[in-house]
Amino acid sequence: MLWVKSLHIIFMVTWFAGLFYLPRLFVYHAMAADAPSLERFKLMERKLFWGIMTPGAVLTIVFGVWLWLQWFKPATGWLHAKLALVALLVAFHVYLGVLMKAFARDANRHGHVFYRWLNEIPALPILVGVVFLVVMKPF
Repeated sequence: MLWVKSLHIIFMVTWFAGLFYLPRLFVYHAMAADAPSLERFKLMERKLFWGIMTPGAVLTIVFGVWLWLQWFKPATGWLHAKLALVALLVAFHVYLGVLMKAFARDANRHGHVFYRWLNEIPALPILVGVVFLVVMKPF
């Protein structure tokens, strides 16, 4: 089952990289002024979201469930906390999709500073929460 763990990690890293990069694209998109740049960012955002992030998210969840079912144990507190953080990341993923669609319709309502702050949001649940809970299993 080492291959399942390896694939899970690969898809998780892919998804997390997208969660960090898409808001950065939004920063540049919000600052762009010329039509070719605006269209380029729309294309990049769409390809990142649908071609990389979403498959990465789905496969991360699928392989995570598969791993959990292989070593089924009653859920402990750390697993509940980790699953809650993963649910927050899924909600953030969906919210990024909503923002991407607003950009695609030329209906963006936020400036680049908003997206700079948005770019920092996944750091807490990803780097602190999930990694800490998996490595330390504090409860």
